[in-house]
Amino acid sequence: MNSIAAITVCNEKAEIIYMNQKAQSVFAKYGDDLKGQSLFDCHNAHSASIIRKLLTEGGSNVYTIEKNGIRKLIHQSAWYTETGCIGGLTEISMEIPFDMPHFIR
Repeated sequence: MNSIAAITVCNEKAEIIYMNQKAQSVFAKYGDDLKGQSLFDCHNAHSASIIRKLLTEGGSNVYTIEKNGIRKLIHQSAWYTETGCIGGLTEISMEIPFDMPHFIR
């Protein structure tokens, strides 16, 4: 089954523990199996500071990007263990249309 979203999950040390098939395809240029790799190895200093903040304080970081003529929504959020501690981060990345409507309801 093909997913419309690339989903990546890391643990509290920022090590990748899961990537769905779409995420593996998106990040294939960085290697066949990125499990165990640190997010800090593939992000610049600004992005690394956001990752550290999310791993320390929790919360979410949500934004849109445009790359190679494709617009995407990126949603990064802390996930929590059963005891309420931050267990790591999830990232969901999905393509969105350039002229996507926005409704106020």
